[in-house]
Amino acid sequence: MALLEVNDLKTSFQTDDGIVRAVDGVSFSVEKGETLGIVGESGSGKSVTCLTIMGLNAKKNTITSGNALFNGEDLLTAGARRLREIRGNDIAMIFQDPMTSLNPVHSIGTQLVEAVQLHRDVSKKAARGRALELLKAVGIPRAERRLDDYPHQFSGGMRQRAMIAMALVNDPDLLIADEPTTALDVTTQAQIMNLMKRLQEDFGSAIIVITHDLGVVAETADDVLVMYAAQVAEHAPVHKLFNRPHHPYTWGLLGSLPRLDADVDRLVQIPGQPPSLLRPPSGCRFHPRCPYVMDKCRTEDPPLVGISDDPEHLQACHLDEATKDREAAKLLETTMAHTG
Repeated sequence: MALLEVNDLKTSFQTDDGIVRAVDGVSFSVEKGETLGIVGESGSGKSVTCLTIMGLNAKKNTITSGNALFNGEDLLTAGARRLREIRGNDIAMIFQDPMTSLNPVHSIGTQLVEAVQLHRDVSKKAARGRALELLKAVGIPRAERRLDDYPHQFSGGMRQRAMIAMALVNDPDLLIADEPTTALDVTTQAQIMNLMKRLQEDFGSAIIVITHDLGVVAETADDVLVMYAAQVAEHAPVHKLFNRPHHPYTWGLLGSLPRLDADVDRLVQIPGQPPSLLRPPSGCRFHPRCPYVMDKCRTEDPPLVGISDDPEHLQACHLDEATKDREAAKLLETTMAHTG
């Protein structure tokens, strides 16, 4: 049994303008010690998928169906008290902006101690010792002194490290990182991702990384889930996705990566804009932007199925496999030519 198994997850929000289908039939699983990367443009449903799993969407206007089995227990039907026991203990989440996630009026140490004592029956001294241990583990210099500093006294990179320490303080089985390197400089981004990888090896946690950065996915993930307009476009082991991508949207994402070639003034982009989830297009949701669109694409929603010779590589596209293989090979050849 997988640590986390999500089946046909659907999340909709009732708004004044109508129902927004933010997640529409998403399925995946994560094993302990593995890393799943979830990629896609803003608004594709990446964060909402994980917020739904964590039970963090507003209950008032949210409609959810499907299931999310964590160690065999369905998180979607768990009560509020049970979810509070799981969150921060068995499952932890690192949010996009650590400055808004950390309480500005309490020291870093106070917040870490509270996280420990909320889930463990230990003294304040023992909890403070655990907090200090984690600050050192995430590379905070002079951790003994910085324990009593406030969030505004930390740099962006240090705040993100403090958030990782808070997430790991109770040795969670699953760590969800929502855009963990957003707004950080390139050097700090690399440090944060290397830190998460090292801590995963130390603690054995499974990790879900939500990102729009395929470079982060290539370096850290075991499997990749490509989302577009609330649905899964492609799902495959990371090496297969990069070496044999089978969906036009994935080709667009890979083709839009900056490259170290002579023409640095022009970046390839996917034409058009993602559709409104209030009124998504019929058929394949990518068809208004797809250069390979056929009549069938406009009327029939393609199923998510495995490639004929590789059942674990899932994709949702009506194109024939010969065309997909040919275009994937062309993309790979172009990439190899630009990278040497």
